[in-house]
Amino acid sequence: MGTWKKKNSYNNKVCYVSFPAQIIKSVSSSSLPEDKSPKKNTTKFFRNPKLWAFCLLSLSVLGILSRLGLCLSPSHSSQESQLPSSYTWSNSTQAEVSNVEDRSSDRIPKPAVAVEKNETFGGADSKLITSRHVLNEFWKQPDGLGYKPCLEFSGEYRRESRKIVRERRKYLMVVVSGGMNQQKNQIVDAVVIARILGAVLVVPILQVNLIWGDESEFSDIFDLERFKSVLANDVKIVSLLPANKIMTRPTEDGGMPFHASPQWIRSHYLKRFNRDGVLLLRRLDSRLSKDLPSDLQKLRCKVAFEALKFSPRVMEIGKKLAERMRSKGPYIALHLRLEKDVWVRTGCLTGLSSKYDEIARIEGIKRPELLTAKSSMTPNERKLAGLCPLNAKEVTRLLRALGAPRDARIYWAGGEPLGGKEALKPLTSEFPHLYNKYDIALPQELKPFAKRASIMAAIDYIVCKESDVFMASHGGNMGHAIQGHRAYEGHKKLITPNKRQMLPYFLNTSMTETEFEKMIKKLHKQSLGQPELRISKAGRDVTKYPVYECMCNNQTTHTI
Repeated sequence: MGTWKKKNSYNNKVCYVSFPAQIIKSVSSSSLPEDKSPKKNTTKFFRNPKLWAFCLLSLSVLGILSRLGLCLSPSHSSQESQLPSSYTWSNSTQAEVSNVEDRSSDRIPKPAVAVEKNETFGGADSKLITSRHVLNEFWKQPDGLGYKPCLEFSGEYRRESRKIVRERRKYLMVVVSGGMNQQKNQIVDAVVIARILGAVLVVPILQVNLIWGDESEFSDIFDLERFKSVLANDVKIVSLLPANKIMTRPTEDGGMPFHASPQWIRSHYLKRFNRDGVLLLRRLDSRLSKDLPSDLQKLRCKVAFEALKFSPRVMEIGKKLAERMRSKGPYIALHLRLEKDVWVRTGCLTGLSSKYDEIARIEGIKRPELLTAKSSMTPNERKLAGLCPLNAKEVTRLLRALGAPRDARIYWAGGEPLGGKEALKPLTSEFPHLYNKYDIALPQELKPFAKRASIMAAIDYIVCKESDVFMASHGGNMGHAIQGHRAYEGHKKLITPNKRQMLPYFLNTSMTETEFEKMIKKLHKQSLGQPELRISKAGRDVTKYPVYECMCNNQTTHTI
């Protein structure tokens, strides 16, 4: 019998009719001998049952098609015969055509589909990622050498844990300050100090940030229950002091020195701690030594990468924005340090114009305490020494030299740049798909966090950590934290600008662009997120370089 097929497209409607070969053969074989008598031919025609069947079948099929409202479109038939499953090239089925091409070539992975559409971030005319995103060398991830998280504590540590988690007499209180990433670092050190002292840790108090007016509490930013449960076998953590300790006036320390060792901490605090029962510590930033016994280094990693997760509400919005960025393909995340206070603190020139350099210079004169760089160095000397943030023009040249495609989507995190949109113009001119959280969030999604700078920073952290390629224009707590986190999660690509060695080539006007790109790639060949041993340089933080204390491969021996 005849069969018909309908294409699932509402714009270009196509149908196909096929008939059994016997019927077609009967038509071609019915070339009867020519008879001059028309009456005789007509009689034979009506007496042929096969031709009767053919006519009736044709009429019934045409009747069905007319009832369905379908139409034949011969102009498309030759083109569509080349495609499997009868796909058309209409705009409404472009994604389906892409899927057909994917099935015909396993080399090109299928792109993700957007979960939500934000008109400010792509709009109705957004297109699917093309294969060049996938095939471009820029997106290639570094060789992680098989390193995976490895937090196996020694037998002695585990034996001590049984005693420490039963502790009920000594309580450590800490007040952490600064931005969200500074707070994270201090919370990590607070857990380690509590372990060193064998004390119960009261959930850290977040000092109200006077600059941003942020009154967020620990549970607003971090997942408190996870924090307690993950560390249950390492340190006992409570939300509040017990009733019998509330009236106790805590012993407040005058200040811990930089790079304090476990021996120093025990010798200075244990006696008073055992006497008073409650110890209050402030100003923990960078106070605890970066070189600790192996078990304490592992504890640092456990806190930073396993226990200290963001609260479910923050994670939800951060993951959602990351998914929107990736819905168009792989994306780059940049942490840009272009704010006025950054230029003042570093004593560097903005690279914009003399107008903005003068603004930063005057601010530095008014507030000399902000200057953290060596005051004896000129701005140019600081620049060549690699002590200055990269401006937008330099970031653009670096990304272009390393092979970033022009249509790459870029997420940028950071405060308001000095110079506003003008400061970002070199980036947007070369890479037009440049977005921040305000561009890709729906109107009401960020409203609850409008006065919560720490939560806004946490959202940036999540989107940057989840990116395919990350780069910070200038060190800082966030850049260091994300570097360690990406290493711990499999050494995802991270560009570390080799500022000291590359800047002379930026200033060399005699080099061709090809020569410049070749040299930049050579300088960054080993600066793309490959595993790097912490002990190769003294004073490195294990949460920035987790190999090898917190990560191991087949060649690494485990602590027993």
